[in-house]
Amino acid sequence: MAGIHEGPEFGVGDFVLLHELSLDAFMDNLKHRFNKGKIYTYIGEVVVSVNPYRSMDIYNNSFVQQYKDREIYERPPHIFALADNAHKTMRRQARDTCIVISGESGSGKTEASKIIMRYIAAVTNISGQREVERVKDVLIKSNNILEAFGNAKTNRNDNSSRFGKYMDINFDFKGDPVGGHISNYLLEKSRVVYQQEGERNFHSFYQLMAGAPEAMLNELKLTRDPKKYNFVNQGGDHKVGSINDKQDFRAVMDAMRATGFTEEQTSTLWKIVSSVLHLGNIEFEGEEESTVVNSVETATIAALLSVTKDDVEKALCSRVIAAGGNVVDKHLNAGEAHYARKAFAKAMYDRMFSWIVGRINDAIDPKHGGLVGKNTVIGVLDIYGFEIFDNNSFEQFCINYCNEKLQQLFIELVLKQEQEEYMREGIQWQHVDYFNNKVICDLVELPHKGVLAILDEACLNVGKVTDEMFLDAMSQKLGKHERFTCRKLAPADKTLEHKRDFRIRHYAGDVTYSVAGFIDKNKDTLFMDFKRLLFNSTNSVIKDMWPEGARSVKETTKRPITAGTSFKNSMIALVENLASKTPFYVRCIKPNEVKSPIVFDDTRTKHQVMYLGLLENVRVRRAGFAFRMQYERFLQRYKLINSSTWPNFNGQTLDGVKRIIRDQGFEDDVKYGKSKIFIRSPQTLFALETARDAKIPSIVLFLQRLTRGALGRQKAKKVRAIYLIMRRFKRYKLRSYALACIERFGNARRMKDYGKGIQWPKPPHSMRPTVELLKRAHARWRAHMILARIDPKDRPMMRLKVMAGDVLVGKRADWGVKRNWEGNYLASTKDNSNTSDFVSQMSTLKNRDGFSIVLFSSYVKKANKHNKTAERGIAITDKFIYKIDVKKKFKPMNKGYPLTDVTGMSVSPGRDQLAIIHLSGGNDLVLCLENPAQEERVGELIGVMCSHMHKILKKDMKVNISKTLNCMLGHKPRTVVVKETAVNGGTVFKKEGDSLALMWPNA
Repeated sequence: MAGIHEGPEFGVGDFVLLHELSLDAFMDNLKHRFNKGKIYTYIGEVVVSVNPYRSMDIYNNSFVQQYKDREIYERPPHIFALADNAHKTMRRQARDTCIVISGESGSGKTEASKIIMRYIAAVTNISGQREVERVKDVLIKSNNILEAFGNAKTNRNDNSSRFGKYMDINFDFKGDPVGGHISNYLLEKSRVVYQQEGERNFHSFYQLMAGAPEAMLNELKLTRDPKKYNFVNQGGDHKVGSINDKQDFRAVMDAMRATGFTEEQTSTLWKIVSSVLHLGNIEFEGEEESTVVNSVETATIAALLSVTKDDVEKALCSRVIAAGGNVVDKHLNAGEAHYARKAFAKAMYDRMFSWIVGRINDAIDPKHGGLVGKNTVIGVLDIYGFEIFDNNSFEQFCINYCNEKLQQLFIELVLKQEQEEYMREGIQWQHVDYFNNKVICDLVELPHKGVLAILDEACLNVGKVTDEMFLDAMSQKLGKHERFTCRKLAPADKTLEHKRDFRIRHYAGDVTYSVAGFIDKNKDTLFMDFKRLLFNSTNSVIKDMWPEGARSVKETTKRPITAGTSFKNSMIALVENLASKTPFYVRCIKPNEVKSPIVFDDTRTKHQVMYLGLLENVRVRRAGFAFRMQYERFLQRYKLINSSTWPNFNGQTLDGVKRIIRDQGFEDDVKYGKSKIFIRSPQTLFALETARDAKIPSIVLFLQRLTRGALGRQKAKKVRAIYLIMRRFKRYKLRSYALACIERFGNARRMKDYGKGIQWPKPPHSMRPTVELLKRAHARWRAHMILARIDPKDRPMMRLKVMAGDVLVGKRADWGVKRNWEGNYLASTKDNSNTSDFVSQMSTLKNRDGFSIVLFSSYVKKANKHNKTAERGIAITDKFIYKIDVKKKFKPMNKGYPLTDVTGMSVSPGRDQLAIIHLSGGNDLVLCLENPAQEERVGELIGVMCSHMHKILKKDMKVNISKTLNCMLGHKPRTVVVKETAVNGGTVFKKEGDSLALMWPNA
């Protein structure tokens, strides 16, 4: 469970379950969980979030899946659980819900709202619904835009929201987002023209100067140095370590494209931002009638706003007044002109921000997607936190009033929810004392008596009314109020400045306000001249922002509502809106002022816990009962601790619950409602959990034993089935393969190539070795069938041709395959008319050297080491190669060369008869075969040598076929080439440089 089962080392996950309910116990648990990295803790269904000041990997998709459609107490505390609960309540009960995020500035409210938005987007990821995806994308991307133009760096927070935001997300009947609407409250526009030391203006100014391309900056007449612009350099160093303005500018531009801003609209927004920067640098002179000192700036502003320079200067230095039917130009002095310039800058930025919100609302309007029928909403409120600064002005007064209203709503709704649940379940309610801050809200908002009413009265008075007069009026009318004081009412309190300060005792602490500027800020005066100026702009976007500029100068209008009253009305409307929905709360806490992930400031944190009313929230939750759960879930969770309910209880669910409670002895500590059991003390819940934990190991072992046995039996069945299927399948594949082979090769005997061209079927993996044997058997059978058609006496010659063909086919033009190969040509009268001398010499050599047969003989022309050509004969036997002098009755010229000395042969690819027999002795035989019939016999010589050398050496002889051949003559390397030429005396070897050329007749 969320409150218990993170482990005892992490403390208690739900403050309602604390053993001792006290402020010290609350603080100890909160600090302990923060130090252990647990930033979320529950108070029932309220999430207390402590800003960790670091990135945490607890928001990825795996966490989304853990919390999706789970009850809030089923998983450890997390903001996802609250977001899911709100979405689930909205979806299941068709009720509007809202999530109220509160806390002081820097406590993580804005980040919490973004996390909630991302979660809702993630759990409604419906594929194929383009409009749903578009709305979710706009809702998420709009955060970047609103933060850029509405957030700023303060002394407490690098990314502080300087406006209030309430977003309604519309869902269809399936629970998918189909649109939304954003309401913004009280943009702190005074920041546009003034920042305290250590603070910055809105992010947009710095993003523009840091991230815009040079061309864009040149067009806007800006530089990248914020120090050059008065409205953004008052706080000191503009750089913030946790912010990358350049990268954020790109993100904002991407977000604008994604949310449908046109290029013209985007460009106009940055022009307005630039105009504000330039406005800050304008100076005036003149006591009676002011004039602009640096008119270059006004020309730039006029160009950016698409108006004329003269109109800009006129609006800044004078105002038009309609009196008695006449129109009069009233000149402003330098001081009044400076005031008008600041009012113009603030109003222009404020109006631009409201236009941005409106543009986003247009993009996510439910009507945009053609929504029909009933829809429900989830509201997400991210509004300013309570603020106490060194100098607190009108803005802080409004912000703190807003927090008072929300705190009042929180207490009322929490009490209301608790009371309604007890009444619904028939449980008696126990009254809880708590501080009701209605008295503070009344101090601010009561008609005729409240601070805002007194302020409005001061603003409406005719004549010069000062802030001091407003302070005096408050001291007279509110002097008896216990929550208000000033120096006039407390003369001894020197912490209050005379004629300047007043103090209100808020629920969050005492805050001292300076009345300086209250009246001006409440009046929010902007001369109509500026409205007319911008309405007359040729830029349609700027023109649309100022529709009231269309009014005639003489037109009489009602006095505009004051800023304070407008804010009060919007707060009352917001509270009524929230009260009409089912509320969920995130209470954000800031653990320290130094933004450290390890520092826990007890004093600061305790102050926030007290003014957020968290302890009262716990007391309300525990007023009657600390814990409650539906009967079905209770029985499902705890039935294992009782033998009569485990593993299944067959009776009524309530009876099973009562049996568990009775057997455990907790009847006096529980109450039974209509659908839930209520447990009074946390100790009872802990005891139930302890009993459950004690039973789980034995049950786990039992389930593991049964599961392992079932899985083992299941696996054995599967294995047996697998082997049976494998056997049957193997037989089927073998049979199928055999039938396929029979079908393909059944007619092979009658085929011309005996099935050589038939593609073998792809064999099963197990048959591949067997198929290789079958292929070899088929090849042997083919060879047998081919040889059967050849006469036995022709087979030796066929074998030689096959050996030669393996070497020469495709590499030599002609190799004599079509003629009969006789081999011993010098013993044939066809070549040699004196065969008896040759036969006699061979017989003598046979007796002397012991060879068996002459394999090949022929006339040759031989090249020697002196590059001379000699007519010779050659005889190749089964053991030796002999050179023969044909002119001396075929006498051998020397001892025969052993065949074992042969290292290879080289022949040319042409029709010539050049053949080189390479010998290991370093003196190769370079020959040109000759015969009277001019037959091609090189192929036959290759076949004889290859065949016989394979018999002797049991390996293939190397044969080189090339146009340029290498050899050794006289132990020297030579290159031999063939040249076709007209040779009258027949073929001849000639020396050409270092090479040897065979002159071959070309005819």
